[in-house]
Amino acid sequence: MSTSLSTMSSPAPVPVPVSPGPSQRKRVSRESIGMYAVQCCECRKWRTVPTKDEFETIRENFNDDPWFCSKRPGCSCEDPADIEHDSSRIWLMDRPNIPKPPPKTERLVILRRDLAKTDVHYVLPNGKRAKGTEDVQKFLDANPEYKDSLAVESFSFTLPRIVEETVSDSSAWRTKRAKRRGRKNASSSKN
Repeated sequence: MSTSLSTMSSPAPVPVPVSPGPSQRKRVSRESIGMYAVQCCECRKWRTVPTKDEFETIRENFNDDPWFCSKRPGCSCEDPADIEHDSSRIWLMDRPNIPKPPPKTERLVILRRDLAKTDVHYVLPNGKRAKGTEDVQKFLDANPEYKDSLAVESFSFTLPRIVEETVSDSSAWRTKRAKRRGRKNASSSKN
């Protein structure tokens, strides 16, 4: 989510600092996000957001209701930043205006073990995960009692952008990038 304003001219996405979960299992089963933050549109300082729900509200309305330090009680642009945008953690930038998850659902962002990509899943009312709109539609077809309260259009599987410079020190990231470059160079030399 990118409430960070990378450039003043474009509606900035909302960055979310994340760290890989403590367990590095092959299948990550829980959300990878450890902290939420938003960047002030005026002073460009990063402010932490205490809850996921509050972050999702800011993200959903970011273009129509940009975020400023003064929106936080007792905070102003004169106060020091809560967190610095650096490589002490991996940062993900979410896009603005992603809708809040529908009632009785939860949007999860999962950072893959190799740190090269994220996945977005929704936990549905039955506890199962939807990995795309097809899964949501299958759920609605099998559970017509939810058709009045849930719509496929209410789910956004838009992936946050991984801020490359915050993971570039990771050996897993370097190895993955080197392999991609090697494949790209090999295919261009064949042509």
